[in-house]
Amino acid sequence: MENRRCKILPTMLFMSLFILTSMFSPSLVIVESLITPSTSNGYVNEESVFETYIVLLKQPEGELFTESKDLESWYRSFLPADTLNSNQPRLLHCYRHVVTGFAAKLTADEAKAMEMREELLLARPQRMVPLHTTHTPSFLGLQQNLGFWNSSNYGEGVIIGVVDSGIAPDHPSFSGKGMPPPPAKWKGKCEFNATLCNNKLIGLRKFDATSNDILDRVQHGTHTASTAAGSPVKGANLFGQANGTAIGMAPLAHVAMYKVSARGNKAGESEILAAMDAAIDDGVDVLSLSLGLGSHPFYDDAIATGAFAAIHKGIFVSCSAGNKGPLYGTLSNEAPWILTVGASTVDREIRATVLLGNNKELNGESLIQPKHFTSSSLPLVYASCKNGSLKNVDVKGKIVFCEGGSETVSKGKEVKRNGGAAMIVMNYEYQGSVIVLDSEHHVLPASRVSYMAGLAIKAYINSTSSPTATILFKGTVTGVPAAPQVAWFSSRGPSIASPGILKPDIIGPGVNILAAYPVSDDHTTNRFGMISGTSMSCPHLSGIAALLKSAHPNWSPAAIKSAIMTTASLYNLAGKPIPEQRKYRPAIVFDIGAGHVNPSRASDPGLIYDLKPDDYVPYLCGLGYSDKHVGLIVKRKVKCSNDSSIPEAQLNYPSFSIELGSTPQIYSRTITNVGKPNSVYSLHISSPKGVRVKVTPHRISFSGLNQKATYSVTFTRSGNARRSFAQGYLKWVADGYSVGNPIAVLFK
Repeated sequence: MENRRCKILPTMLFMSLFILTSMFSPSLVIVESLITPSTSNGYVNEESVFETYIVLLKQPEGELFTESKDLESWYRSFLPADTLNSNQPRLLHCYRHVVTGFAAKLTADEAKAMEMREELLLARPQRMVPLHTTHTPSFLGLQQNLGFWNSSNYGEGVIIGVVDSGIAPDHPSFSGKGMPPPPAKWKGKCEFNATLCNNKLIGLRKFDATSNDILDRVQHGTHTASTAAGSPVKGANLFGQANGTAIGMAPLAHVAMYKVSARGNKAGESEILAAMDAAIDDGVDVLSLSLGLGSHPFYDDAIATGAFAAIHKGIFVSCSAGNKGPLYGTLSNEAPWILTVGASTVDREIRATVLLGNNKELNGESLIQPKHFTSSSLPLVYASCKNGSLKNVDVKGKIVFCEGGSETVSKGKEVKRNGGAAMIVMNYEYQGSVIVLDSEHHVLPASRVSYMAGLAIKAYINSTSSPTATILFKGTVTGVPAAPQVAWFSSRGPSIASPGILKPDIIGPGVNILAAYPVSDDHTTNRFGMISGTSMSCPHLSGIAALLKSAHPNWSPAAIKSAIMTTASLYNLAGKPIPEQRKYRPAIVFDIGAGHVNPSRASDPGLIYDLKPDDYVPYLCGLGYSDKHVGLIVKRKVKCSNDSSIPEAQLNYPSFSIELGSTPQIYSRTITNVGKPNSVYSLHISSPKGVRVKVTPHRISFSGLNQKATYSVTFTRSGNARRSFAQGYLKWVADGYSVGNPIAVLFK
């Protein structure tokens, strides 16, 4: 830290998961430690093991701490008087907005001793949180000088704060050319070197204790920041493919980077809280976090508590859902005040088609597109491609078919080392038809094919004594009708922390996304990289939220989220239900949430489901949290016995997720008219199988903007419920509007 001083920085569910996994599918906690050497003169003993602790406190009644020094002094009163002989500070971060508390270097005994103070709510070692485009704007219907991009003025005046691994400030995606200055409310700063900032990149701050700069060494933050709000860069490509103009979702929005460590692709919770605290104080409008830890109670989830403080200030928070798919119940960032974003494919492929000797063509992909590979058929052989496995196998001049879609580069090296002419790699079954290309810089001509295509190739090899094939390299192809599909790696619901809230909320582009990179990945001057993950889908939605904020500056974070969710698409470009690519079946709501983002429709949703920060208090009490734990999240004194505790599914959320037994359940929702002043909405219901759904009223009329109306929904189990899970949809339809709400039912 600068000057080495603390800175004030402005059982039913388990069974359902088991059944879902069997129906549909095939955190590590680390604390950083420091051993300090022995000395005397007030220094601690050499055998003491120090960890970074997060300490959360209850603010004394009547104390406001308007001065930063007073708050810091109070925090220091919890710490031992001795010092560390390594010149490292005891007090690492002082939090002001996200929580009442601090991060400090402590031993377990020292943390235990704090329990004597009545203000202490929680003291625990920090966890390490894993980090979880040229074409996607067009794929999402954003067009220059037309439609939503035009009406939202490309996000002008909105500030997106990105909490990530740093940034390459000299990248052309962060050029300030043509950008207006930041709004007057901006209080952020450019640490280290003010010349690194401009009207695009308006803030650079570091909370990483392991580096002394803002640079993006793990090649993550540059990519996510440019996806959200990168300036246009013509001629962006990778190995000559996916060529076009790289541009972010909100190209006139401003970017502020808050660097956290990302050592080992993980960041400390204490740093993340400090970064979010600073972003709130600086005045960002949107927070984008492509990282997450997994499921924890919200009072013990650093991102959830930080995000609540943000939405209390009107800041929209978008987070990645996690990359632990395709298993169910694997989500990160489940809090209902966060937009939880899963990943989907785009309609672009870097085509490498396998042509078999029987004239059957099977489409695959490869970033490397040789210009002079033979169009004539070559002998095709099926072999293990592990290191050393082809030493005694005749593969010279042949195409080698390999199973297992991992370590593809090393497989290629083995094939090339033994004289193979080319390679075909088949996806694992759990990867299905989604082909992830990042880092697959093959050393010989190759094609990566889907699991089903691989099965067809294996069947062909077994059907003839002399199998042959070639690879037809067709370059970049767009308009693929199967898109979007759910990515195999995208974490799935249901939520563990709050089963009564349907998660993820939305899916967006997250497979083979081309965006800014701090280094050249193809050894040219063209610094763009292709990465896949919910880390990539999250900034797409962050940028879209910035567009909505620009178009509707008075909308709350909940209103923006509602608009995104209720207008989502359930169909691919071919007009068929979005597929879950492993089983080639329609995706379920635990895969896609409300569906695939549709920015243009989100700008004019017709109706919204709004929430104020205080509306979450009865919901949190309904989760069974103690007064202390609810107060920790909302940063005020709470007595749940005096608040009207509600079931999770009663929160005014734009979806339903319920556990249904023999007793009917009744929930209500309040909608706000933001469409046409005079409008009439009629009800369309697709009931979950085995459930009777009754809505009262079934017709709602509005005579003005911002009018509200409330409806109730009764869910009753019928006799034909044959599975443990069912889904359906509730829609309010008026002229030009269709306001959708997904329904998830787990049967007791």
